[in-house]
Amino acid sequence: MDNTVEPAVAKEAVLLESTKLPADTPKVHGYDWNNGYDYEKLFSTYIHSGFQATNLGLAIEEINKMIAARRIPLSEDKLDEHEEDEYIKRRSSCTIFLGYTSNMVSAGVRETIRFLAQHRMIDCIVTTAGGIEEDLIKCLAPTFLGSFELNGRELRERGINRIGNLLVPNENYCKFENWVIPLLDEMLDEQRTKGTLWTPSKVIARLGERINDESSIYYWAAKNRIPVFSPALTDGSLGDMMYFHSYRNPGLVVDIVSDLRRLNTMAVKAVQSGMIIVGGGVIKHHICNANLMRNGADYSVFVNTASEYDGSDSGARPDEAVSWGKIKKDATPVKVYAEASLVFPILVGETFVKDHFRKK
Repeated sequence: MDNTVEPAVAKEAVLLESTKLPADTPKVHGYDWNNGYDYEKLFSTYIHSGFQATNLGLAIEEINKMIAARRIPLSEDKLDEHEEDEYIKRRSSCTIFLGYTSNMVSAGVRETIRFLAQHRMIDCIVTTAGGIEEDLIKCLAPTFLGSFELNGRELRERGINRIGNLLVPNENYCKFENWVIPLLDEMLDEQRTKGTLWTPSKVIARLGERINDESSIYYWAAKNRIPVFSPALTDGSLGDMMYFHSYRNPGLVVDIVSDLRRLNTMAVKAVQSGMIIVGGGVIKHHICNANLMRNGADYSVFVNTASEYDGSDSGARPDEAVSWGKIKKDATPVKVYAEASLVFPILVGETFVKDHFRKK
């Protein structure tokens, strides 16, 4: 063998001739820091950066489509003066459903969500029990930063609860009990004397009204009459309080079916529909299933770290939802594989916040 001649098979393998890509294929490029310290320009390059940066860039585009659709004037034929639900009477041309899990409220993402509710940028919220109580508890006492590595046994002995690298003293839940039990008494009294049918959304609205704290998501949701749904309202500290209350003053009934009808009706009567879902589990499925009732959402953005390989709905890609009719066949949904406390504030900043301050 002549050691001075390149092996033909190796050369053919390494230097295989390429076919031409379409002329409009985007080129990969990132931000040039020689242009200065400009995060707006940095984030604008994400879509051409590759990997999850591209997905985040696509998610920004998808949410901006929702916002643009929401600004379209609602035609007269879409108004329904006979509709009982006040929200559906004043709905926009694109109903935006926001879903998030409780850890987002435990973390500093709470303030981003509050901004959306405060300025009525979304039309409906679906969250877990923890997503409700953690917001209200923060109005009564703070959550603290800790570490993922703190010893669980030692924390338990000190009466401190760990959420990832966040710490919540048990005292916070005692304060919550002292605040919420009288309100449950009040709700039960209204049920008995006025025949009030309590649903999770009505309970949350009442709690939001009574917390009377502008740092609260649910204060603003109640003030702006944004319905908040929590089909698993008992799965958390609020459920613990209802459990204790059922012994002290039994009889409170919370109807989840009326809320299901209300949520599904919002989807059915939506002119266009957008889903922004941060996390998985019940909040993701509840919003997607409501949009099945209208044969799919027009716009969708999922943000979570779950994978599809275990068959869970949490990890399912948007294409799976298309197969169920939960996202329209011609939609351009986006999933961002990322921890939401890192990317959700950026996502909101580059869409809703920009739009809000641009209008001012």
